[in-house]
Amino acid sequence: MPSQALFVRTVEHYLAPIKAFLDDSGVTEVMINRFDEIYIEKDGKIVKTDARFTDPQAYEAAINNILQFTGRSLSDDQPLIDSRLPDGSRVHVAKAPCARNGTSVAIRKFSQMVLDIDWLIELGTLTTQARDFLRLAVNAEQNMLVAGGTSSGKTSLLNALSSFIPDDQRIVVIEDSAELQLQKNHLISLEAQQPDRYGRGEVTIRELFKSSLRLRPDRIIIGEVRGGEALDMIQAMTSGHGGSMGTLHANSPADTLNRLETMALMSEIELPLFALRSQIASAVDMVVHMSRHIGGRRLVTQISEVNPVDDAGNYTLRDLFVLKPVDKDNPDHQMQLAWTGERSALGNRADRLASQHQDLLTDPIKPILGMD
Repeated sequence: MPSQALFVRTVEHYLAPIKAFLDDSGVTEVMINRFDEIYIEKDGKIVKTDARFTDPQAYEAAINNILQFTGRSLSDDQPLIDSRLPDGSRVHVAKAPCARNGTSVAIRKFSQMVLDIDWLIELGTLTTQARDFLRLAVNAEQNMLVAGGTSSGKTSLLNALSSFIPDDQRIVVIEDSAELQLQKNHLISLEAQQPDRYGRGEVTIRELFKSSLRLRPDRIIIGEVRGGEALDMIQAMTSGHGGSMGTLHANSPADTLNRLETMALMSEIELPLFALRSQIASAVDMVVHMSRHIGGRRLVTQISEVNPVDDAGNYTLRDLFVLKPVDKDNPDHQMQLAWTGERSALGNRADRLASQHQDLLTDPIKPILGMD
């Protein structure tokens, strides 16, 4: 495989038709449907560009140049290939027969700027009250899932929340494709590996998860939960690895638990449904849901605590924060995260929290804990 410096130079040469988009901080994704059809996502909007590669051969040469850094090529048997650019931006290539109209490429750009939690507040992603509550929850070692749709801001929020983890704790990060930029020093980063063209060398998320338990983690963070590793995560969360976090694609906090259940069933380990749901409800303390709104605004829309399952074996949630209109008389006005008035289960630990995290018990969150 080529050296990093050589890779940087050759990528700049072969990707010249889209280099301006890769250098533009406002562009978050470059989508190449074919050599002469290129779209970008900029400031939350998808736009077709006039850019194009000279011909199909130049386009394929550019793709091969990207892939060779990770030891892959378009000649590989696999029709779906993941790779990355020198700056860490994620590249996904879909080719025939899966891509019926020819090879397609999507480049999810790697942000050079890590958004801290206060910057997210300035952007309107969440409020200071929600920030203070989530800071306390992270320090109180609540197991947390950040859920939402594609490009809703899950990774950015998880990066920001990581700054609340105490510096003396050891973090193991597990990702399918490295994207997280956790704001901590003491961490081990593990990344899954695809098999080569002969089917050798594959390392799955599940295998990484089992390895992580031998690396003496205080917290385990999964970049995205998407398969049978969900059961391993659930069991780790209930066996001494409090404060673990991950992201998951889901439409709501309730849907998050249902999707987690479905993925846990993919582990091929048979569990009675009631037992599995009880484990999930015991493992996951909190779901933070995000969504992308008109104009590209990415907002935290809901923060919910997970209660024990009810007598019928169904999940139950306690909504602590929901998105509401700033002006109740004008529901089309700007929306903002607001406390529902529900008391958090953390209030049951108020005395202990007061002794351990007195500096985090700010006045805005005391009513949420029943301390007003």
